[in-house]
Amino acid sequence: MALDKTFFEGLEARIPKGKVRTRFAPSPTGYMHVGNLRTALYTWLIARHADGTFILRIEDTDQGRLVEGATDVIYRTMKECHLDHDEGPDVGGPTGPYIQSQRRDLYLPYAQLLVEKGAAYYCFCEKAESEEDSGEFDRADDPCRNLSEEEVAANLAAGKPYVIRQRIPHEGTTTFHDVSFGDITVENKTLDDQVLLKRDGLPTYNFANVVDDHLMGITHVVRGSEYLSSAPKYNLLYEAFGWEVPTYVHCSPVMRDQHNKMSKRHGDPSYEDLKAQGFLTDAILNYVALLGWAPKGEFAEQEIFSLDELVKVFDIAGISKSPAIFDIEKLTYFNATYLRAMEPAAFAEVAEPYIRQAVKNPAIDAAGIAALLQARCEKLTDIPEKVDFFDALPDYDVEFFTNKKSKTNAEVSKAMLEAAIPALEAISDWTVDAIHDTLIDLAAKLEVKNATLMWPVRIAAAGKLVTPGGAVEICHLLGKDETLRRLRLGLDKLN
Repeated sequence: MALDKTFFEGLEARIPKGKVRTRFAPSPTGYMHVGNLRTALYTWLIARHADGTFILRIEDTDQGRLVEGATDVIYRTMKECHLDHDEGPDVGGPTGPYIQSQRRDLYLPYAQLLVEKGAAYYCFCEKAESEEDSGEFDRADDPCRNLSEEEVAANLAAGKPYVIRQRIPHEGTTTFHDVSFGDITVENKTLDDQVLLKRDGLPTYNFANVVDDHLMGITHVVRGSEYLSSAPKYNLLYEAFGWEVPTYVHCSPVMRDQHNKMSKRHGDPSYEDLKAQGFLTDAILNYVALLGWAPKGEFAEQEIFSLDELVKVFDIAGISKSPAIFDIEKLTYFNATYLRAMEPAAFAEVAEPYIRQAVKNPAIDAAGIAALLQARCEKLTDIPEKVDFFDALPDYDVEFFTNKKSKTNAEVSKAMLEAAIPALEAISDWTVDAIHDTLIDLAAKLEVKNATLMWPVRIAAAGKLVTPGGAVEICHLLGKDETLRRLRLGLDKLN
């Protein structure tokens, strides 16, 4: 079967040269799990660090696993995480199309070229009727491996269904190099004749990746360490085509614990889950970057990195071959650090929707509440339960008024509120300074410590033992009328 050489020459001519080119190639099969996000981040960082090109490619050849809306999740996640791509389905580029199913006409000629080179063969076995990506059987049992050209031509002419398999050498070894794992050598007899082209004309994942990576000029391939076992077969394909092998970067898995990989099945969070749990995108990215990678030299002790800083310091030599354990408490620490470092106005903006989940009264200033929260918040989802008392005074126990450190009990608290109510009533301009000075002056007049007065005022105003902010801030945000109403209710409770 004669192949059109101009077809291949035209595609080769399109391949950009001379720059680092990386790709993130997710399958639209659902959510973006943490391991996927890490792959996207490392791939993006490699390109940006080298002033190279970052490509987004959608791998949808496994039609049975596609999930409606999953491609939108990919786009949305990449945009939220600031992982902008230079080429892709939505922006185009010189080596498109960037959706695998739209490239299906490319794969048959390349599979046939391998057959012509003796590196692949047509398989007409009955098993080929239902063969998909994983259809592995002992190649020694495959009678199609040694069919003559005449027999192949007759079967094709008769319309017999087929798959095209890679012809793996029986003898010898194949060696490939990985950035993290070094040189790995396998015996060829341990490799199966993997399917390259399925009976529906679509390529398998393993074949499409090699063809697309070459035709898109990919210089660095980042993927999970579960693909290490397939790498020898990839190498044999590159060698059969006469193509340059890209730099392999296999990342060890992200683990839930010492023994189990993270998975949605076990309730482990995706990126969107983490966002819903109140984690900031920047904190997630910073933490995920350190799941299996460590900075070197002067940055070795640094933990907090902006995305721009990661671009400057990221080096593939820092990627570890040891599995990384996902620690939600460590992520929470990162998140709290990011929240506290935000500009107050920026924090108020991200906190307001969570404040308004609990505080419906528009008269109460959300920005004022945010100012109290910023130093006391680890996750945005912590906010509603911390501030719900602003909207409605909870039913609380009179025992709350007793505090050893503040030297208060029910009797002392009753006396403090009896003095505080008229003092606060007398304030004409309800400002933080006016409330503060009034209460401090009153404590001095009563000859008690500030805390002895502030504790019962805060308990009566908030109805909670732990609050963001003290008595002064809470009274100011509640307003004069609501503060006095609550203090009188507290006094009634003590009576």
